[in-house]
Amino acid sequence: MHRWMLMCAVATAALAGSFLAETAVAGPLENLERERARLVLTLLDPAIDADTRHTETDRARRRLVDLERVALRDPAVRGDTGPVARRAFADYDLTFLAHASIEKGVMPLDLWLERVGVTTARLMAARVGRR
Repeated sequence: MHRWMLMCAVATAALAGSFLAETAVAGPLENLERERARLVLTLLDPAIDADTRHTETDRARRRLVDLERVALRDPAVRGDTGPVARRAFADYDLTFLAHASIEKGVMPLDLWLERVGVTTARLMAARVGRR
């Protein structure tokens, strides 16, 4: 009986470990997406003062540039035809936000807002109300 319980415990641990290993894998595009989201959240967070925002944004932008380089140079990403890769390369400016903002000479937040369709004209025309 003891041996059977030990074998069940080992099998359960191995099965749980295989599930955890599969869910914990993140590729270069997923890491890039997570870091870009962190940068945009930092830029839009009203609770952060200007000095802290500048420091955190600068640090996040450097990490984002590194992750963008990794994604662009990874042969597995270039050969990937899955939906995440197709969507990532369909809109270069949003996926590679740091590189695109440098190329265009604008701040990352300005480029991001433009690409998602938030303009000054749209903000001025917006009305507050219920739908």
